[in-house]
Amino acid sequence: MTAYSLSKSRFFEGVWEGVIAGESDDSPAPNVDVRVHDKPVPDITLEALPDPASWVIKVPVPANMIADGVHTFVISEATLGQALGDFSIIAGDAAGEDIRAEMSLLRAELDMLKRSFRRHCRETA
Repeated sequence: MTAYSLSKSRFFEGVWEGVIAGESDDSPAPNVDVRVHDKPVPDITLEALPDPASWVIKVPVPANMIADGVHTFVISEATLGQALGDFSIIAGDAAGEDIRAEMSLLRAELDMLKRSFRRHCRETA
């Protein structure tokens, strides 16, 4: 049984691209399945690279997935049932709320670090 790994290359002009690598040079081409909201994503392409057991995967993001909210695309090898990776698109109001929540968390962590650093300086002085 062959295992695969996935690494992101880029997200450009609505197409997410990555590289899938097999665990050995004689690994067969993977049977890739991409789903979002448990629905298959159409028009996925898989192109062999010059390196043995390496392929470029291209996932075009459907226009109906560019909408408010969080949309997570799950990439897997269907024959093995192996999860390879995922990527998310966040847009609209959800993005603003997530960013505000992250900023609040970062501020709280920064305050905690400042207090700890000041206490450390007092204790070691």
